[in-house]
Parts: sequence; structure tokens; C-alpha cells
Amino acid sequence: MSYNGTCTDPIGWRVSSYCSTANSGCVAVSARENVVTVRDDKDPAGPVLRFTTAEWRVFVLGMKAGEFDV
Repeated sequence: MSYNGTCTDPIGWRVSSYCSTANSGCVAVSARENVVTVRDDKDPAGPVLRFTTAEWRVFVLGMKAGEFDV
């Protein structure tokens, strides 16, 4: 994972259909060229995180397996 400063260019950000303005826990995700970029949906000009597609795949599998459930 790497910190990538800010990202304001339109690179195909996607947000879950379950997100709404009332929900404060949404992130926007963009995937291209073997890189997945993540940002806070409420702060489009704010900082972004970058992951390799392999790192992101492992993260998503962990979420689906409940590894981060409290």
C-alpha cells in the first residue's frame, strides 16, 4: 500500500449503491492498470491510498471471510 497525496482527476470512482449522504462510512474505489485506488467519498479532493490488485484481492477476501468483524 502507498499513500498517493490527493487525487482529483476523474478515474472512474465507484461507490456502493448502499451508500447515501446519511451514511458516513463510504469509500470510493477505482481500479485500473493493476492498481486499486481508495478515497473517502465525502472528501474527493483529499488523500488517496493505492494498493496492488493482489493486495486488494486479499483484503476483499478477508472482508468476505469476516476477518475484520468486531
